[in-house]
Amino acid sequence: MKKLTTSVLAIVLTSSFMVVNAQKKQTDTIRTQDIREVVVTGALGLKKRQDAITSANQVVNNAEITQANNPNAVQSLTGKVSGLQINTTNNSVNSTTRVVLRGPRSISGNNQALVVIDGVISTLGILQNLPPEIIDNMNIIKGMQGAALYGEKGSNGVIVVTTKKGSRSEKLQFSLTNSIDFSSVFKLPIYQKQYGQGYPGDTFDTTDFGGTNWTPYENSNWGPAYSSALGGQTLIVGMPDANNVWKTETFSPKNNHIGKFFKTGVLIQNGLSVTAGGADSYAFLSLNRAENDFVVERDNLKRNNFIFKAGKQLGKFRIDGNINYLDLKTSTTSSGLYGQLIQTPTNVDVRQFKNALPDASYTIYATNPYWTIENDRTDTKDRTFSGLINLEYKLNDHVSFTYAGTAVMGSTVTESHLNDFAYDRLYDGTGTPIDGTHPTDYGPEPVVSEYYKSVASSFRYYGDLMANFNYDLTDDLNLKFNVGHNIQDTSSSITSVGGKNLQVPGWYHINNVLQPDKFYNLDNSKNQQRSYAWFANLDLGYKDFLYFNSTFRYEKNSVLSQNPVGPNKEKLGFSNKGYPYYSFGASFIPTKAFASIKGKVLNYAKVSLSYSKVGNAGTVPVYGLDRVGVFPTGYPFNSLSSYLPATTLYNQGIQPEFLKSKEASLSLGLFNDRITFDGSVYRNDTDNLITTITTSLASGIVAFQDNIGNSRNQGLELDLGFTPFKTKDFEWKVRGSYTTYETKILGLADGADEVALSTYGTPGVGIFAVKGENFPVIKGTKYQRDPNGNIIVNANGTPLATSTFEVLGKVNPDYILGFSTSFKFKGITLSAVADYRTGNSFVAFNKSLLGSMGSSEKTADFDRSKGYVVPNSVQLVNGQYVPNTTPVGNDPSYTGVNAYFTGPYRSVGEEFVVDGTALKVREIALSYDLPKSILSNTFVNSLSIGVYARNPFFIYAKDNRNYSDPETASTSGNAAGIALNGQYPSIRNFGFNLNVTF
Repeated sequence: MKKLTTSVLAIVLTSSFMVVNAQKKQTDTIRTQDIREVVVTGALGLKKRQDAITSANQVVNNAEITQANNPNAVQSLTGKVSGLQINTTNNSVNSTTRVVLRGPRSISGNNQALVVIDGVISTLGILQNLPPEIIDNMNIIKGMQGAALYGEKGSNGVIVVTTKKGSRSEKLQFSLTNSIDFSSVFKLPIYQKQYGQGYPGDTFDTTDFGGTNWTPYENSNWGPAYSSALGGQTLIVGMPDANNVWKTETFSPKNNHIGKFFKTGVLIQNGLSVTAGGADSYAFLSLNRAENDFVVERDNLKRNNFIFKAGKQLGKFRIDGNINYLDLKTSTTSSGLYGQLIQTPTNVDVRQFKNALPDASYTIYATNPYWTIENDRTDTKDRTFSGLINLEYKLNDHVSFTYAGTAVMGSTVTESHLNDFAYDRLYDGTGTPIDGTHPTDYGPEPVVSEYYKSVASSFRYYGDLMANFNYDLTDDLNLKFNVGHNIQDTSSSITSVGGKNLQVPGWYHINNVLQPDKFYNLDNSKNQQRSYAWFANLDLGYKDFLYFNSTFRYEKNSVLSQNPVGPNKEKLGFSNKGYPYYSFGASFIPTKAFASIKGKVLNYAKVSLSYSKVGNAGTVPVYGLDRVGVFPTGYPFNSLSSYLPATTLYNQGIQPEFLKSKEASLSLGLFNDRITFDGSVYRNDTDNLITTITTSLASGIVAFQDNIGNSRNQGLELDLGFTPFKTKDFEWKVRGSYTTYETKILGLADGADEVALSTYGTPGVGIFAVKGENFPVIKGTKYQRDPNGNIIVNANGTPLATSTFEVLGKVNPDYILGFSTSFKFKGITLSAVADYRTGNSFVAFNKSLLGSMGSSEKTADFDRSKGYVVPNSVQLVNGQYVPNTTPVGNDPSYTGVNAYFTGPYRSVGEEFVVDGTALKVREIALSYDLPKSILSNTFVNSLSIGVYARNPFFIYAKDNRNYSDPETASTSGNAAGIALNGQYPSIRNFGFNLNVTF
C-alpha cells in the first residue's frame, strides 16, 4: 500500500510539469470558467458565491452524481468529497448508509450529516431513494460555521441538495433515461482447501483418517484431508431425501463453492422527465421506476417516484412548489441467511440442495439457506408523500419576505412470517448408521411458525419564515441581513401485532395466530417532538474581496422539557430552557485586493477563518426526561403484569452537547485554474458529552444518562486538482484528496476512564469511549506476550489471555486518499473514481465462525494429526521464556486441534480484530454523446450511450481474508467497527445506459 501513495505523488508531480508545458503551447486556447462566480445554495436556502462562503464546502454536480448510474444518490458521493466517510450499514436489496463528515463528535449521537433538500430539512432515507438524475447538485457543507444556522440539526455538517427545475423555454422538452445493471457478489471468504467434511469422534463412519472421521452431514471442515484415501472419491453427502435417497459428491474442494449460491442480479432504472416554462415560470415533471432483482433469489425491490415542481413570478410575488411521492416495496429473506450459508463444507455444491427440506439438507446442523429463502420472509411497503412550498414577496429592491415550508407524511407496513418445520421424520431404510434416528437427535429443534405485522406512520413539518434585507451601505460596502423563525414538528406512531403458531399453514394474518404476543412486548408506541427557534444571519461584503458572516440562533427543543417529580415538583415547576448558538466567519481574496499579485502563475487565492458554537440535544430521546412506565415481564405472577417506572433515568438538568469549532481554509488557483488547491484545518471541541452509564442494581436503576465528559475532534483536508491537457477537442482532469481526522476523549465525569458502547461475550470484544484515546476504539481480551511480542502459552500449550479488556485498535482511519480522473475527447468521456483508507480496524465475526468450523486457512496450514503448536509461542520455564513445542491442550492429535479452535481460540478478542485497510475503485464509466450534426435533422436534441462499472476492483489488507468488507463494519449508532455474520459480501455492478432528450 506504500507504493500506492508514492504513485499518487508521482502523478501529481508529473502532471504539474505537463500543465506548465501546456501553457506554452498555442493549442491551449480554452479558458477555464471561474467556478467561484457560480452561485451555490447554502444554509436555509441562502445563495452565495463561493468567494463569500467563509467555511469549507464542496459542490458535487449532476454529472458526477450520475456518471455510474448508482441508484443511491448518497453512495454516489463516495470517494468524491474529502472529509466525507460513507459506510454501508446494510448491503441488501435496499442498501442503507451511514454518512459522517469529519469524524464523530458525540458518543451517543448518530454523528450523521443533516440532509436538506430544496431548502428544507429532510432525511437520509428520502435522499437515498431520490432518483439521482433529478438532482442538480449537492453542496456538502463541511465547516460548522456554514451549518450553524441549522442549530443542533447542523452540528454534524450538512448535505444541501438542489433538485432540477424546468427550463424557461416555452417548448416542451422530454428526457428519457434508461440503465440496466448486472450485479454479482465478490470478495467471498477464503476457505482452506486441505480438509473436508467430517468431525473427529463422529460415529457415522468409524474409519480413522489421521485422527478424524468422515461425516456426510457435517457443517464443518473438520474431516479427513483431501489428500487422504477419500480424496476424489464419490461419496454420499448431506442427509437423505424423503425417499431415503442420498445425493453424491466427489470428496474434493469446490471452487467458489458458496458463491454458486448467489445469482446474477439485475437492476433496471427508467426515467421520464418533462420540462416547460417561460420568462417568468417553469414546470418540471419526473417519473422514475427502479426494479432490483437481487443476487439472493426472491429478494427484490420495486421503487416508483413521482416528482412535480413548478414556479411562477406574479409581479412582486413569487411561488415555487414541489410535490414528491415515493412508493417503495421490498421483499427480503432472513438476515441470518449468509451466516447459514458460510457453514457449507468446501466439498459440497450447495446447488444440489436447492429443493431440499431442512431434514434433507447438506447439513443437519444449520438450516438450509434455500429453505430459508422460501419460508422466512419480510415484505415492506413504504409510501412517502411530501409537499414543499417556497413563497417570496419583494417589498422593494432591498427588502423581501420568504417562507419555506414542507410537510412529509409517511407510512410503512411491514409483514414477516416464518413457516414451521417439525423435524419429525424418522430416517429408515438408508442402510447407514442414521437409520432409526430422528433429525432432533442431532440437535435442531422444531421451527415454530410465526407472523408479525406492524403499521407505522409519521408526519414531519418544517417551516422557515424570514425577512431579508440587502443594502449597499457605501459604494464599497454591502450588507445582507436575514432574520427569521423556524418551527419543526415531528410525530410518529407504530402499531404491531403478531405471535407464534399458525393454525392454517401459509395463511399470514393475525386471525391465524394461535399464540399472539402481548402488545406491550411488541413495538407499540407513539411520540411527538417539537422545536422552534429564532435566527439571524449577517453578511458583509467589502469591494468584492473581503467578506464577513455571522449567525445567531436561539432554540428550544421539547426533548429538554423538564417536568420534575417528587415532593418539590410544584415549586420547581415545568421548564424548557432555550440555548443560543452562534458563529463568525471571514474570507479574504488577496488576488482581488491586490491586482499586482495576480499573474500567469497565481490567478486566485482565498483565505477564510471561522468560529462557531453549536449545541446538540439529539442524544436525548423523546420523553427521555419523563419517568415513563413500562411493563415488567413475568411480574408479579405468571401472565399477570404490573406497571412500573422505567429503570433508566435521565438527569433533569441535562444540557445539550456544545460544540465549539475553529476552522481555517486556503484556496488557490494556479495557471488559470489548471491547478487548484483547497485546504482546511479545523478543531471541534465538544463539552457536556451525553451518554448512558450503568449503575448498581441495588439502587433499582439500571442506567443513568447525563453529561459525562468532553472530547476534541480535529483534522485536515487537502484537495488538489489538475487539468494537464485542455484543448478544443480533448480535456484531461485529475483530482486527488487527502483527509485525516481524529476524535479524542479528553475527560469523563466522576473519574471514569471509559464508557462501553457495545460488548460481545464471544469473542471478548467491544466498542468503547476511552479517556485519552481515539474515539471509538475496539477493546477486548488479548494474548499475553513476552517482551519480544511472542504469545505466551501455559504448560498445556494453550495461549494465555488477559483477564481485562485492552485497546486493540481504532475504528476510524488514519487518513483517506481520494482520486478521480476524467478524459474527454470530442463526445467521448472516460471517468474513474477510487479511494484508499488505512489505519482503521474492525471485528470480523466471520473469522470466528470460519475458525470454529475448521474452514479458515489458519486451521489448516499444518498437519492436524500432530496437533497444533501456536507459531512463535513461548513458555515461561524457571523464570525464562523458552520456545514452545507443546501442542494446544497438550494433545498432539486432530482432536486437540479441534478442541482448541472450537473453544479457547474463540474467546480471545485480539484474534478477530482485522486491519481495515482497503483500496477501492468505486466507479469506471465510459460514455459517448452523439454529435449535434448527426441529430440536427431529427427531433432528438441529444443522445448519449454509456457503459459503467461500480465497485469493479477492491484490495483488502493481507490479514483480511475477505472475512467482511471493512466499509460494512458499521451499525446505525456509534458501535461502528463490528462486522456481524449477517452482512452480505461486497457487490459489484456492470451496466449500460441510454439518455435521450427531445
